[in-house]
Amino acid sequence: MSQPIRPTMRDVAALAGVSLKTVSRVINGTPTVAPGLVSQVRLAAAQLNYRPNLTASSLRRRDRRSLMIGLILEDIANPYSSAIYRSAEDVARAHDVGVLAGSIDEDAERERQLAGALFLRRVDGLIIVPAAQDHSYLLNEMKMGTAVVFVDRPPRYLAADSVVSDNRAGAANGVRHLIGHGHRRIAYLGDLASIATAQERFAGYLDALREAGLTLDHHLVRHDLHTADTAASAVTELVTGPNPPSALFSEQNLVTIGTVRALRGAALQHRTALVGFDDFPLADLLEPGVTVVAQDPTAIGKLAAEIVFRRIDGDVSPVQEHVVPTHLIKRASGTIPPSDVLASD
Repeated sequence: MSQPIRPTMRDVAALAGVSLKTVSRVINGTPTVAPGLVSQVRLAAAQLNYRPNLTASSLRRRDRRSLMIGLILEDIANPYSSAIYRSAEDVARAHDVGVLAGSIDEDAERERQLAGALFLRRVDGLIIVPAAQDHSYLLNEMKMGTAVVFVDRPPRYLAADSVVSDNRAGAANGVRHLIGHGHRRIAYLGDLASIATAQERFAGYLDALREAGLTLDHHLVRHDLHTADTAASAVTELVTGPNPPSALFSEQNLVTIGTVRALRGAALQHRTALVGFDDFPLADLLEPGVTVVAQDPTAIGKLAAEIVFRRIDGDVSPVQEHVVPTHLIKRASGTIPPSDVLASD
């Protein structure tokens, strides 16, 4: 079966019995077209199911805007990414602008390819959760007027706005919470060590240990746990091995989910304390509820989109890193005491 051909303005003009110029004026909302001609053109367009080519239209606009922005996320299926997407979309909708989005799965080459595809579609701005270690490839596009804002991680080798969480302080607060409940053997469960946020959160973990006079035990540190399954395997190994930790700090929501599964599988969810970084759906309904260091992805996405539109509208103020605070949500998993305290009760 042959592919159906999309109707053009010429087809609409022929069916309506008017000139191509008249159709163009009606489609573009020119107010001086006679009402009768407007009705003829709209009826013909409806009969043909005609849709205007917005990409071509943007080339004819004086401001050359496409009325679209791009959004590059780590994984749209992740609750953190989807919250950023939704809040950015709400801001874009208020500006009568659409959003094109994609996931890059921590793949630097995929990031470049997706950015290139969005630029080919002439997006007016780009919000990006980066995976690459060098973002200078975006410089030419920015020089041509595309607004670019980084989210979650700052850019490298490029001067651009960014919106990030207070990762180091948030992680330190989460570990301090465990220390405050008597824990001294606290394991660290981290995402890919190459990720800037993972580095900041590990630094916060170390800050809290140092403040409490605790020596880092490298046997309790696990990096590069990028999925729930890899996290579950690491946690199972830790809690069933010799001299297990009494508490766990998980650095990312998927890692926390894998940690919860492993603790439940070992029937240790009521004996091993847990604090995770990032809230996640149903964390409060688990038994025990999971204590988390909560980011505010809705605020992050909203602020990033607002900055993009300010830049699109001509803001030339110096680029800035905007830091959004985190907050500790205390639930039962973070208050479980060490096993030696349990034994003495």
